[in-house]
Amino acid sequence: MSNYENLKVWHRAVELAVSIYKLTGDNKSFQKDFGLKDQMRRASVSISSNISEGDELGTDKQAIRQFYIAKGSSAELYTQLTISKKIEYISEDENKYYLNECKGISAMLTNLIKSRTVD
Repeated sequence: MSNYENLKVWHRAVELAVSIYKLTGDNKSFQKDFGLKDQMRRASVSISSNISEGDELGTDKQAIRQFYIAKGSSAELYTQLTISKKIEYISEDENKYYLNECKGISAMLTNLIKSRTVD
């Protein structure tokens, strides 16, 4: 097992969570929409949390399970961002940036899962 603090995907996921907190805190549209704001924050935090949890577990099998959960949280956030754009809470540029981050993190997790899979 490696140290999750050395994983680029963990750092990228942490930065995404921080950015989502700022986005939903600064944006007036999210001020009254507590449900969506909370869901987006929880999903974003879940990505890095599951990466670190998985990396700290004792086996690759356990780690891979948590990495798949992190991928699921990334997809959840992707959907919430898509909805945020459609209801005009965020701009097209913001949407593109965050969707690309979700896709990038998901791709990195796919590679991490492959690297931990024993044939």
